[in-house]
Amino acid sequence: MDNARRNQWLVAGINMLLVAAAIYFLSTLLRTPETKEISYSEFLAEVRADHLQEVQITDKNLVGLRKEAKTEPGKAAKPSYVTAARLPGIDEAGLIKELEAHGVKFTGKTPSSFGLLSILVMWVLPLVVLVFIYRMATQRLGRGGGALTFGKSHAKIYDQSTRMSVTFADVAGVDEAKAELVEVVDFLKHPKKYQTLGGRIPKGVLLVGPPGTGKTLLARAVAGEAEVSFFSISGSEFVEMFVGVGAARVRDLFEQAKGRAPCIIFIDELDAIGKSRAAGGTLISNDEREQTLNQLLAEMDGFDTSQGVIIMAATNTPEVLDTALLRGGRFDRQVILDRPDVEGRLAILRVHARKIKLGETVDLRAIAQRTPGMVGSDLATIVNEAALLAARHGKDEVGLQDLEEAIDRVMLGLEKKKQVMSPEEKQRVAYHETGHALVALSVEHADPVHRVSIIPRTIGALGYTLQLPLHEKYLMTQPELEDQIAVMLGGRAAEELMYQGVLSSGAANDLERASELVRRIVTRFGMSSELGPLTWGVPAQSRFLPTPFAAEQRNYSEHTAQVIDEEERRIMGDIYARVKAILTERRGHLQKVATALIQKETLTREELDQLLATQPATAA
Repeated sequence: MDNARRNQWLVAGINMLLVAAAIYFLSTLLRTPETKEISYSEFLAEVRADHLQEVQITDKNLVGLRKEAKTEPGKAAKPSYVTAARLPGIDEAGLIKELEAHGVKFTGKTPSSFGLLSILVMWVLPLVVLVFIYRMATQRLGRGGGALTFGKSHAKIYDQSTRMSVTFADVAGVDEAKAELVEVVDFLKHPKKYQTLGGRIPKGVLLVGPPGTGKTLLARAVAGEAEVSFFSISGSEFVEMFVGVGAARVRDLFEQAKGRAPCIIFIDELDAIGKSRAAGGTLISNDEREQTLNQLLAEMDGFDTSQGVIIMAATNTPEVLDTALLRGGRFDRQVILDRPDVEGRLAILRVHARKIKLGETVDLRAIAQRTPGMVGSDLATIVNEAALLAARHGKDEVGLQDLEEAIDRVMLGLEKKKQVMSPEEKQRVAYHETGHALVALSVEHADPVHRVSIIPRTIGALGYTLQLPLHEKYLMTQPELEDQIAVMLGGRAAEELMYQGVLSSGAANDLERASELVRRIVTRFGMSSELGPLTWGVPAQSRFLPTPFAAEQRNYSEHTAQVIDEEERRIMGDIYARVKAILTERRGHLQKVATALIQKETLTREELDQLLATQPATAA
């Protein structure tokens, strides 16, 4: 029995249980005590024999409640009620005297006009509630189509009537990835050219990269360029609470795709259903996810690309995918979308800038240089934020200042202008940030300083020193790493120097980043003279996603751990001593720049150069 038929039987069983529960509920409400019909004379005999304890007189009947009586063994219990029809012309006064004489309580009852309403309340209302609950549950699980649509795919379909409007012209900064996918577009447009030569296009194309690099956008662009149907679905939409639903949806998705060929199936967040089946060992399992994955593997084996169906998927964590997905004949082509370089960021900015009105003096290349490490989604946010800021200020066009402020918002958060620091705190923050800036200007391999500010930001920083690299760096030498650590320690060294060793908690983040970098110098980069060209420990981290809580796997002895600690302490101590020497020599500049920073709160590179052009009058 397949999963779809099993789901139908499951739904039928649920229906039968609900009906049985409703019948039992209603029968319980409407059940009446056992009653015996007797004649009027027999009724009087029951009264005179003191067998009744209460009588109810209605317009048509006399209903008597028997007194509790012991039942003889082997005989059935007597009915609790006896009833007799009222005869016309009977002397009711005599009946009442008989009742009073034998101590029988009697009451009268008039016809009720609410009989039908009470029936509706007792019979219909519970049934309506049960039906309502059932329909809500089935619509919740079946996404609006009832319980029998559990196995239907929920993919969004873009066909000829709703054709994908995104093309390669809307995708920038990933030229290598686009070049890889041109072949897929050409196959969808001209399949006979490849079939004639006996070539086989890859069945699956896996887009891999950090979040925001444009994986989904690139898949949409492929469908738009090829002008074919596009099925878009997230991996999490396959999995439901019932085992087998995900597998049924995979089958339905591929059946729909084959009926609309040529087309593209795009599965976003493939890791939601494609995680390695051996990742959790034998103690942890997910039958629904594993069945869905097995069905996906079977469907990818069950069709050939000559039908014109191409599968594309995207993930941020390729290392967790099951190896069966990545073998030849399935997702056998991986396209990497990495963070764009300065030229890529410039191309992305130009694409998004087409939608807004830029000022003539705006230099997008300068903005691209200011945003190292940012991905396409970050740059789109910057352009949009700049347009909103310009509109908020009543401008007719977006200027360079708006883009600069938008970059600060994305990188550092909003300015907290209402957060008032005491003069002592403001002075300490000014010395701290000036220390960073002076060390960056003094060492050889630091990135140029662009701006220094002591305006608090929503990310928790009380100030910042912004450095912008001149060009992209793909590797760093040991002197460059040590100079980077020196800049991080500049704030703490400035506080220690100006406050006679009294330190604050403001350098916590600087010390954390510096300590992490020193540890990598020793354990990952093999730059320690004591430990030699070896790596120590296995870092537990993803290729594209940060994992700050992942523990490092230790593969060294206690003696080596002690040597590692000593080397980290030695390297950090040497760098910190060099930083203190730099700031001691430039103590006059430290006081001068900090004073100006307290007054203006923000200093640009030009203002810093003017302050540092002349030697201070006093260098206390």
